[in-house]
Amino acid sequence: MIDYIKGELTELTPTEAVIETGGIGYSILISLQSFSSLQQVQNPAILYIHHYIREDEELYYGFATKDERALFRLLISVSGIGAGTARMMLSSMTSDEVRDAIIASDVNKIKSIKGIGLKTAQRLILELKDKIVKGSGESISVITSKPGSEVIEEAATALVMLGFAKASVSKVLSAITKEHPGASIEELIKYALKRL
Repeated sequence: MIDYIKGELTELTPTEAVIETGGIGYSILISLQSFSSLQQVQNPAILYIHHYIREDEELYYGFATKDERALFRLLISVSGIGAGTARMMLSSMTSDEVRDAIIASDVNKIKSIKGIGLKTAQRLILELKDKIVKGSGESISVITSKPGSEVIEEAATALVMLGFAKASVSKVLSAITKEHPGASIEELIKYALKRL
């Protein structure tokens, strides 16, 4: 089993990182939290891996911290929460916000995430509330990116890759950039996830 991959970060988008080590480039799916952390990292970069294997696909999910990976694994242990939904949760909220919502039995906050309905939110709280012991958590500082179309384009690409329709993404991002003109990629995506 692969615990982590350490090497040169050759590509980074809000949903994917490519780390080259030993002459091999590993394509690793990441959350918005890990994207924020990786922007600050000097090479070599390190990602803690969750190796996801199904009959028809094999994927690597990467996390900037072991804490985030542990929470991801807890989330996917719940029936009805797949790897994609768990990554969406960790992109919409920080690890601490997810934990706080579960501990506080905040069904509405959990339900606000795309792909999670009322029953799934209730099941998530029921199954994980006792398992989650609130830790101190690592704070992730948000880096403000260069303002302009490049930031909007990258945010749009990430949202489309997360499964949203291009037309909806364009409309929502257009509204968000008017309200928050200097928003970073992470902020644009977080605002958009709440509206889509």
